[in-house]
Amino acid sequence: MDSLERAAEKQAHVVCVPFPAQSHIKAMLKMAKLLYSRGIFITFVNTEYNHKRFLKSGSAHSLDGLPGFQFETIPDGIPSSDSDATQEIPALCRSIIENQMLLPFQNLVIKLNNESHQVTSILSDGFMPFIADVAHSHGIPSILLWTVAACGFMGFYHFNSALERGLVPFEDESYKTNGFLDTIIDWIPGMGDIRFGDLPTHIRIIDPEDLVFNFILESTKRATNATVNVFHTFIDLELKVVNAISSMFKCVYTIGPQQLLLNQIPKNQEERLKSIGYSLWEEEKACLRWLDSKKADSVVYINFGSITVLSPEQLMEFGWGLANSNCSFLWIIRPDLIVGESAVTLGVEFMDAIKNRGVIASWCPQEDVLNHVSVGGFLTHGGWNSMIESISAGVPMLCWPFFGDQTTNCKYMCNDWGCGMEIRNDVNRDDVEKLVRLLMDGVEGERMRKKAMEWKKKAENACSPDGSSSLNLDKLVLLLKN
Repeated sequence: MDSLERAAEKQAHVVCVPFPAQSHIKAMLKMAKLLYSRGIFITFVNTEYNHKRFLKSGSAHSLDGLPGFQFETIPDGIPSSDSDATQEIPALCRSIIENQMLLPFQNLVIKLNNESHQVTSILSDGFMPFIADVAHSHGIPSILLWTVAACGFMGFYHFNSALERGLVPFEDESYKTNGFLDTIIDWIPGMGDIRFGDLPTHIRIIDPEDLVFNFILESTKRATNATVNVFHTFIDLELKVVNAISSMFKCVYTIGPQQLLLNQIPKNQEERLKSIGYSLWEEEKACLRWLDSKKADSVVYINFGSITVLSPEQLMEFGWGLANSNCSFLWIIRPDLIVGESAVTLGVEFMDAIKNRGVIASWCPQEDVLNHVSVGGFLTHGGWNSMIESISAGVPMLCWPFFGDQTTNCKYMCNDWGCGMEIRNDVNRDDVEKLVRLLMDGVEGERMRKKAMEWKKKAENACSPDGSSSLNLDKLVLLLKN
């Protein structure tokens, strides 16, 4: 009997609770798989809405042969919907901060203790603050998983400092355009001099009662009392920031990139874990066969993630910029990408212009795409999952940050890590065409590609058996089992 088959008999039982959005669920599921592969009993908790989408997409089509890995659900406190789209982030934040999910989760833990193995610890997304209260009420460890970069977390954590210094709230909307965003911030440990505009965008408030701003304050302050704070990053990438965070909290582990750690799992275990996917949308895998027909490093991959939305005008500017670049591309346009549009309308002329050169899909297995030999660049919104997956694949990026920590990620990618370039917020086709050409055929692109490959090697070293991320995973497993 191997360690997986003994999983259900193990004393350690970790309940994993993600923030209810695609990228957070994916990162938490990967962490759950890593812990499960080490013989820990896992209960993974989705909201009812997301788990219905999860099953519909085929991401959990078979849990047979996985004793000790189970899914449970709780209501999210938001009116029910049959749509196949990401829920409104402010609505989710309101539900969480008003504790709409607290009692259902509390009852679930009681049920698990009565009917299953005793819950020994809770691994919660850092942006689910009430979960720590439940762990505390049961006298068990609360482990926080931050699915953002260390630099993104540090930006979020210092919202309160900006408030105390009187930098926010803004007096009026003009502060967003009058040059104030260029104000240099030099008081965040480990981050050096950055512009105010490089901090996560939720800091740009006018109303001191702003819901998401206060949700972030409430969430990040929980890091102080957590048993462990886990960051999905690796220490070489964010050394100064990680050192600063480690001086602030009692126990900090960098465990990432997660996929490279999963690649270390023995093949027989890995095959059994593959039955659990990560996507809330059904993935179109035909695009991988199209990539097979293309030359190495010749295709631009475009995906703006699960939350970013475009206006119809922005869609056209990106589209014609890509068409005019004459580069081959794979573009993911999910069903809810366009504001106010129920169907994509790029037009016949556009489709004729990209014939045999461009493919559009609604969703795809992103890591398979990024690791495909034909993909030479990634046009991304700069979400942390996408960014660390691109770094893990050694693929340079163009970044069009939409909101949140994406602005911070983009700043680090361009200025500190040297493997990307930014597309201006007021996107136009000429800029897109120029930057895509530079990325794919220019000297700048070649330099960034080389730098991305250097980061990939450092990431692989961190995830090797004696690497920093592997050793931190060992420490976390030891703590969870004791």
